[in-house]
Amino acid sequence: MGTTLMTGASRGLGRVAAEHLLRHHPDRHLLVVNRTPGLAAELTASTGNRNVSEVVCDLSSFDAIRRAAAEVEGPLDGFLGNAGLQMATTRKLTADGIEMTFGVNVLAYHLLLNLLRPRFTNPARIIVVGSDVHDADLNTLGLIPPPRWDHPRELVKPGKDSAREGRRAYATSKLGVIYLVHALRRRLPKGMDVYSYNPGLVPDTELARDAGRVGRAAFRAVGKLLVRMPFASTSAEAGRLLAETMAGPRPGESGSYISRGEVIPSSAESYDERREEELWAFADELCGLTSDDTAQTRTARP
Repeated sequence: MGTTLMTGASRGLGRVAAEHLLRHHPDRHLLVVNRTPGLAAELTASTGNRNVSEVVCDLSSFDAIRRAAAEVEGPLDGFLGNAGLQMATTRKLTADGIEMTFGVNVLAYHLLLNLLRPRFTNPARIIVVGSDVHDADLNTLGLIPPPRWDHPRELVKPGKDSAREGRRAYATSKLGVIYLVHALRRRLPKGMDVYSYNPGLVPDTELARDAGRVGRAAFRAVGKLLVRMPFASTSAEAGRLLAETMAGPRPGESGSYISRGEVIPSSAESYDERREEELWAFADELCGLTSDDTAQTRTARP
């Protein structure tokens, strides 16, 4: 069995997914990327499986991502990108001066995946967690404003000190995730599959942890009501489905959007090759990527 690298395994549905992989696919090595050390030991203690290791990395720093990628020896045949932020403002910046939500949810994955591409085997499966809030037509009951796409050079700039704009930035970043997945699909050889994954609304997570005490309390209160809705899931169910999409049978054609374990079309706006290539080129430039970073996987998919 191979190795799956996973981000966002410390809490919520990601923690459930990591523990599910370790319990139900014990021969698969899980390499977790986490901001603070100790997660691998926690996962071993909770599952009894020692087939887990860790790399410490702050995804809000390009330098930290480069150091972490250099520590990954591979070979990898799986990648599960679950880490993501929803900020209470668009004023917070990464270590590189980029708006935090877009920096972590989009650019961190662009850099990490490109640096790791030479370490992937063929076949391989790559999943980056998105969200149905990327769809401007989705009814979020007013909780999340619809995405507002712009040239990436504008999306990386700090915006208003507004909780509403912070939530909009989250929705916009998830549209960016799908664009990156589509662009990466065109660059991977046959046998290396990449997907965006929508876990659905998962109210019992800590996604609103940046919202302050009052905001977090409100989110928990609303979440207790929303979790009963048909479009919502518990972290236990969402994590199980995510893990099985990672380790189970091939879920669909590369580039597909998988919603709660089922391949469906993403929003009409999410199919825009011009935007996808514009984002890819800008992200390459901003992250300082060169041809040497991905030299071993240049065979493009038709």
